[in-house]
Amino acid sequence: MKKEDKAKGKYSALSGFLLRLLVFAAVLFVLQRLVVPKYTGIVIEGNFTEEYYRDDTPHELLIIGNCESYENISPMTLWEEYGITSYIRGNANQLIPQSYYILKEALSHETPKVVLLNIQAMTVAEQSSEEYNRMVFDGMHWSPDKVKGILETKLSDEHLVEYVFPVLRYKNRITDLTADDFKYAFGRKPVQSYNGYYLRADIRPYDESSLPFERRLPDYSFSEKNVEYLEKVTELCGEKGIELILMKAPSMYPVWAEPYEEQITAFAKEHGLTYINTLLYQDEIGLDMNTDTYDEGLHLNVYGAEKVASWLGRILVDDFGLTDHRSDEELSAVYNERLKAYNEEKEAQRAEFEETGYISKYRNQ
Repeated sequence: MKKEDKAKGKYSALSGFLLRLLVFAAVLFVLQRLVVPKYTGIVIEGNFTEEYYRDDTPHELLIIGNCESYENISPMTLWEEYGITSYIRGNANQLIPQSYYILKEALSHETPKVVLLNIQAMTVAEQSSEEYNRMVFDGMHWSPDKVKGILETKLSDEHLVEYVFPVLRYKNRITDLTADDFKYAFGRKPVQSYNGYYLRADIRPYDESSLPFERRLPDYSFSEKNVEYLEKVTELCGEKGIELILMKAPSMYPVWAEPYEEQITAFAKEHGLTYINTLLYQDEIGLDMNTDTYDEGLHLNVYGAEKVASWLGRILVDDFGLTDHRSDEELSAVYNERLKAYNEEKEAQRAEFEETGYISKYRNQ
């Protein structure tokens, strides 16, 4: 065989291999886009991490934490009453180490004046479910911070490769695909939050008897890892010249025990931080747990979240110098459009709840 023919044969074989590899990669990519959960049903919280990247406005305030952050403060009220630009970087059961990496990655994009960290997660030593880890990290852009966050908080049976190639984790969903899986495989999903806030206008009054029984713990000390990462958050904000506020939301459950309060108070004093326990200011805020919670005291509804934002906004302006941006035409155009959508959604939920006693899209919760 001539040298030219051998060369052509090798080239043809290589071309064939590369073509098969390209086809395999394309099929794998399409499968991944199909099987990854779209979170367009009841559990919309899985969209919150990803939605942050769709907001290209600067934020003077970043609110970081678990559900106590994204269900208890309304960024739209902060804007409407004070002109404060803010965003909530929160997820269900977001751990303190995860909040650190979420914050660290966010600070590569912007530098707010204030970071408000919800500290209820200090009581949670480790993740309880892989689904919560997925809500935090699946929508996060790839970076060293995402990789470190996954490795620091993954469960023992989770593997980094399954985050790199989600099809390995979600392959069993191929038989349970919905219309939304196809609709949003390559298309943009509608925004599910309002600057990271989860809007609920239904009302379920606080009922202490309905809450789970909480056993007394033998030790209320925060885990070493949580303390380590709280120090990392403090150091990171200090390096960036950002004011850090620690905050406990006014949730009635899980119980915020006195030993927790003592540890956070001591930490804040040692590091020169502001600590706000809103449980101590419910009357001043104007909260009424007969009307301001949608799940019997675990989280606030929109009426309670607006009261907290209205009360907190004055502190942010008076004590931390946050700016009133309502005279900024460009920012006002963006925020007022969101505020309009927010008010329309609130009114629609309110009307449906008054008529039926529930909100249909959350009927099965």
